[in-house]
Amino acid sequence: MGDLPKTILIVEDDGQLRRLLSLALRLAGFITREAENGLEAIRILEWSRPDALVLDLGLPGFDGFAVLDEIAAHAEIGRLPVIIVTGSQEPLTHVRPTCVLRKPVTPNKVVATVEKCLRDSGVGPT
Repeated sequence: MGDLPKTILIVEDDGQLRRLLSLALRLAGFITREAENGLEAIRILEWSRPDALVLDLGLPGFDGFAVLDEIAAHAEIGRLPVIIVTGSQEPLTHVRPTCVLRKPVTPNKVVATVEKCLRDSGVGPT
């Protein structure tokens, strides 16, 4: 029996980009869940354990940094691989993402980055 598909939670407030990321990952064989803001992401993480998180830092209200803090505070999800998606070119010295994607992103780059981050984090082959 082959490996089970990996589940990726996409947290992005831009609905068009969120749907594009989700479609690209589903076409690559992933299962996706979507959240449009940080609070929704935390609620999903309370009942679901994805294999990785694609996270926009610039979310309104409860932003990506707050989501990272919340993840770090919980041992059961603290090691979740996080792929940061950001339009900023500033170094991310104050967070420890597994990987970083700089906007604009392409579907192929998203898939390749998620696959690399899963391998690098030991979650297994995709």
